Amino acid sequence: MISTKGRYAVRVMIDLAEHDNGSYIPLKDIAARQEISKKYLEIIVKEMVTGGLVKGASGKGGGYKLLRKPEEYTVGEILELLEGPLATVACLADGAAPCPRASACKTLPLWEEYDQLTHDFFYGKRLSDLVGV
Repeated sequence: MISTKGRYAVRVMIDLAEHDNGSYIPLKDIAARQEISKKYLEIIVKEMVTGGLVKGASGKGGGYKLLRKPEEYTVGEILELLEGPLATVACLADGAAPCPRASACKTLPLWEEYDQLTHDFFYGKRLSDLVGV
């Protein structure tokens, strides 16, 4: 399940793309437009800065802006930065211990297909696909 953190990160990215005029966008403006607590957004955007999705500047004229064009971001990369791996079942997560039942597991192909569909869906959607929707 995608948490509010991941969902809000996508909303922040859309907001930054839609209001991009070349200058930094104050977090208070994003919080007001998105009706999300500024305090909670501070936590989210800090991770987004550290993860290389956005750039931040403090002080007068400060705020946040995208580092790339909206079409260069995938929803998958945004979600994975905030949520961690999007593996749909524990046995398919990166770094999961090998399952002793994998060779006999009748459901493994089902989970692998579902995992691939999820990955392809989120990595097939670009931020630009959501802007102006």
